[in-house]
Parts: sequence; structure tokens; C-alpha cells
Amino acid sequence: MAARVSIQTADFDLSQEVAALRAADPRVGAVCAFVGTVRDRSDGAPVSSMELEHYPGMTEKAIESMIDEAHRRFDIHGARVIHRVGLLQPLDQIVLVAVTSAHRGESFQACEFLMDYLKTQAPFWKKEQTPQGARWVDARVSDDAALARWGITRANA
Repeated sequence: MAARVSIQTADFDLSQEVAALRAADPRVGAVCAFVGTVRDRSDGAPVSSMELEHYPGMTEKAIESMIDEAHRRFDIHGARVIHRVGLLQPLDQIVLVAVTSAHRGESFQACEFLMDYLKTQAPFWKKEQTPQGARWVDARVSDDAALARWGITRANA
């Protein structure tokens, strides 16, 4: 069985990852997958590339904890999160969240829950290359509405 969390520089293959997540589990009736890609803009400014950094060990532990929380909240069978780090270009795949369950509703909810967590709480930092030069940005987006949807506030996030 593949690890639930991978932080890596290499690209990933969606079909291969989903196949591994579903492998030999006849309970699976639904798979929900989200793939995020690098955009060529950030806050309206052109971006030619971005470089993502994280704290090895800490990042994986934080995401593992959120997968555990997804298992507590939703009736899911499995989850897989891949997040790339290093130098990335527009159109590159950057993140995969895939979830399996017996029925689609649980997979959709758990996938959205995990993505909201990644966008608001996961410890990543990015350096964007713009026409004005490089700028470091906290990759966590302030999205209180996304957190509130799951009963999470900034104070207890």
C-alpha cells in the first residue's frame, strides 16, 4: 500500500495514483480526485515560476493528522495526498488529493475538506517569480469561510 502523504519534487500520474488507492478494495464505489496546477498569475500579477518549500517531517505529520480527521468525519476508505515542492512552472501539477469511499458524497466532502486544509493550514511557503522580481509568500490562504464550513476557526486550526 502506498503512503498516504508524499511531498516530492517529481510529477505524479493521476491514473496510477487512483489505481493504487483503489487496488484490491471491493468496498470502493467512489473515487474523488482533485488535481491543482500552477497558474501564470497571482494577485493579478504575472508569475513565470514558483518555488515551494516546506519543513520535512513537520509538513507530512500535519497532513497525516488532517487525513486522520477526514477519516473521523467522513465514511471513507482511503485517502492520498501528494504535494510537490521545488521549482514549478505554470501548467505543472502541484497537488493531488484523492479519496475513496462506498458512495460519492463522502468522497466529495472528504476531498474538499482536505483541500481546504491544504490551502489554509498546511505549512508551505512559496517564492513567486514576477516581472518585478522574486517575492516570498506564505502559501496558506486566509479563507475563514472554508474553515468555518468544517467547524474550524483560525484559533483552533
